[in-house]
Amino acid sequence: MGMEGRKQTYFTWRDDALEATSATVVHEYPLLLIVNGREIATLVCSPHDLRFMVAGFLRLQGFVSSLDDFEMFSVCEEFGTANIKIKGELPERLKPVLTSGCGTGITFTLPAVNAGNPPPVRRSPDRIVSLMNELAKKAEHYRSHGGIHSAAIGRDGSIMLYAEDLGRHNTFDRMAGEALFKGIDMAGAELVTSGRVSTEMVAKASLMGISVIASRTSPTDMAIKLCQQAGICLIGYVRGGSFTLYSHPEAIEEYPDLAKIEGVTGVILAGGASQRMGRNKALLDVDGIPMITRTYRTLARLFHEVIVVTNSPHDYDFLPCRKVPDIYPGHGSIAGLHSALVHSSTPHSFVTACDMPFLDSTIIRYLCDCGKEGVDAVVPFSEGGQEPLHAVYASSCTEVFERAIQQGEHKILDVLARVNSRLVPYEEVQSLGGHPASFLNVNTPEEFERVRTVR
Repeated sequence: MGMEGRKQTYFTWRDDALEATSATVVHEYPLLLIVNGREIATLVCSPHDLRFMVAGFLRLQGFVSSLDDFEMFSVCEEFGTANIKIKGELPERLKPVLTSGCGTGITFTLPAVNAGNPPPVRRSPDRIVSLMNELAKKAEHYRSHGGIHSAAIGRDGSIMLYAEDLGRHNTFDRMAGEALFKGIDMAGAELVTSGRVSTEMVAKASLMGISVIASRTSPTDMAIKLCQQAGICLIGYVRGGSFTLYSHPEAIEEYPDLAKIEGVTGVILAGGASQRMGRNKALLDVDGIPMITRTYRTLARLFHEVIVVTNSPHDYDFLPCRKVPDIYPGHGSIAGLHSALVHSSTPHSFVTACDMPFLDSTIIRYLCDCGKEGVDAVVPFSEGGQEPLHAVYASSCTEVFERAIQQGEHKILDVLARVNSRLVPYEEVQSLGGHPASFLNVNTPEEFERVRTVR
């Protein structure tokens, strides 16, 4: 087993946007040590040469002094256990083994994770960078003689708690203790640290309700996995105004300086089978960029949050946003629209299909403004008719679509006839001066060839 795993997709922050990147991270491997039938420790270590790790640990604890002291020595990498039998007897009570914080031999469990948690509060990238810069200013001991880890807890761009210690995990313990004495609530706050982020740090942060962990260095693979489960945004290599996002990238606001549309979530429906195209049309390139990427970038400049509704989330790992499934799979686009409204955290959602590569921001803003008139839906007309998959929907439509699905209805336009809709005539859309191909979508190879000529 190697030190690093296979490459995964993460996101690098630079130039106001998140860019997908492929990278490996350091393995963190928990090894349960069983000696003479007793579980004595969980060694959190790198996953190479485990027999040396186990033998050295037992030797330094004074349990063995030579190979002759071992009667059985078995290390199972697949199950993460080392089953050892030694000639001598273990003490009836074992003293805990403590280190300076770079792997303590302590087991832990994360609190139960609710998969239905609301989306995280989005933060400006500058807020993370600013906190890390403040941490660096405070870390005088680290600069003067090295060997000291530092960490801080921040909220709203300001540091509330700060600690230094020989062990990076000890810094968090110190801050948790200070917060207890001072009555400071750490829920929803950000943790910035000078050291590597491992599972123990994530477990402790999760217990305190931390929302973001950011480090000047890298996390381990298990830390990333735990942050995914716990809903924690994990950031590494915060240096010089850039950083890498390892989990929950949707917690970071892209294009933070642009004027976003308030109260509306951008939604991309990517659940179709693309049967007429013969392959996933969302991934077809237009001007060298997948169609769904073009759509995402347009919406990310307009809305604080963008959601992709898909039953194949791994197909879109390169998009730094939430991917949510159909609640009623197999019911077509009406099920995608219903799921969009269920998962949206705003009163309104702009919903579009993944195969519309020339979305126009002027038209979208206008439709969102019309949604403020107190209607349930705002549906524009194109030259070909109504465009229900380029429209704005209020959360009040959720139950209407759910009832329709349960009754076997699949046509969105039939359902819209039963709600208070604002229909925007094609002439009204044309008067906005948007891109003439803004409603153009792609369903067949022939249509795709025509799209490639549009400028």
